Amino acid sequence: MSGDHHDDALISRRVRRLETLLEEKGVLSGGALDEVIDAFLSGASPANGARVVARAWTDPAFRSRLLADGTAAVRELGFMDGSYQRLRVVENTEALHNVIVCTLCSCYPLRLLGPSPSWYKSESYRSRVVREPRAVLAEFGLGLPADTEISVWDSSAETRYMVLPRRPAGTESLDETELAALVTRNALIGTAAV
Repeated sequence: MSGDHHDDALISRRVRRLETLLEEKGVLSGGALDEVIDAFLSGASPANGARVVARAWTDPAFRSRLLADGTAAVRELGFMDGSYQRLRVVENTEALHNVIVCTLCSCYPLRLLGPSPSWYKSESYRSRVVREPRAVLAEFGLGLPADTEISVWDSSAETRYMVLPRRPAGTESLDETELAALVTRNALIGTAAV
């Protein structure tokens, strides 16, 4: 078992105890804490990841920086400030398709992909995508050629992953905003092509 993963139940109990102590000591009210959490989540959206992808599709220098150091590159666009996790971006190619999972919990780049879908947290997805990724992707409607290699990346508390999908053919005339509108959260996880 990897030391990178955490026990969600243990973390939840610790967080709740910390919240209670802050409230009891008068440092922070429950309402103020809710406001901080709501503000954090209001900036969490798959539209952020889509903007990152669109920039990578249109700016080769940014794409290179993104693949070399995802955390630093997305900070250029104002994402992941204050985040302690490392972001690694993996690129889909004609010969390679990447898919993301967190096998022990549901570690996920929330600020770039928004709240995780329920299927991502399910035990079925977490176990099956590692054993039979091609079958799981087919269930999502993503059929890949038999000779396409599939890499499964296991997120952790310290390292989160995001897929850089392949740019669709025929999109050369689209600007970044139009390109970003094509990118789905599932593509950023790897369960869709775009």
